[in-house]
Amino acid sequence: MNAAIRPPVALTIAGSDSGGGAGIQADLKTFHAFGVFGTSALTAITAQNTLGVRAVHAVPPEIVEGQIRAVCDDLQPSSCKSGMLADTPIIEAVARTLIDAAIPEYVLDPVMVATSGDRLLAESAVAALRTELIPLCTLVTPNIPETELLAGMAVENETGMRRAAERILDLGAPAVLIKGGHLPGAKVVDLLITPSGESVWRVDRLPAGNAHGTGCTLSAAIAAGLAAGHGLEASTDRAIGYTRRALETAPGLGSGATPLNHWALP
Repeated sequence: MNAAIRPPVALTIAGSDSGGGAGIQADLKTFHAFGVFGTSALTAITAQNTLGVRAVHAVPPEIVEGQIRAVCDDLQPSSCKSGMLADTPIIEAVARTLIDAAIPEYVLDPVMVATSGDRLLAESAVAALRTELIPLCTLVTPNIPETELLAGMAVENETGMRRAAERILDLGAPAVLIKGGHLPGAKVVDLLITPSGESVWRVDRLPAGNAHGTGCTLSAAIAAGLAAGHGLEASTDRAIGYTRRALETAPGLGSGATPLNHWALP
């Protein structure tokens, strides 16, 4: 490849969505939209579509670890993100390998439950995610239910989002982006909290229905921005805008929670 056009490289560590709307598939589409060369480490194979998850098969931890090492030994990604990690042994393998790989930027999307309501992370693995991965990340991006599990408290409003973010920072995260889409109201609030301050995004709520893969897309877009050398706030702002446009122009595929338009311009 011509060094003059060498793209930044990002790695996604996540599960496969056979319906193409979330997981590895959404991440790689998002990386491509941002002009980032996408690499992947598969953690689980799911049989799913827009209506729900029919089956999950976790990849053996040593295979997950081998994929990450193979990518990092050769392609040297500038950033990575993780999504569905399934269970404690996979979380431990990812943590161990990321420490060795020393990838500069790591976005942790703590995927626990699919849009359809199907569980994607064993309940026993939540503690491992908190202790093993949160201290390693650049940013953690929980939605409201995930925030409640990580912070150990109910979140009912913007004040609760701030209190919960402080608790997650105390777990070792340098920054927390809480996605407020699950809270009621005409506006959706996303809150980025760091020890030095906060940034807030408030947008009009869109009609329900085109929500499959939004968290995967957002976290992948942030990782893409970081891989390209942009700062955390700038990467988050661009990612929120991209995800919004992908929602607004969703193609309406399937009979359930339809996938996004990953061709939307970043």
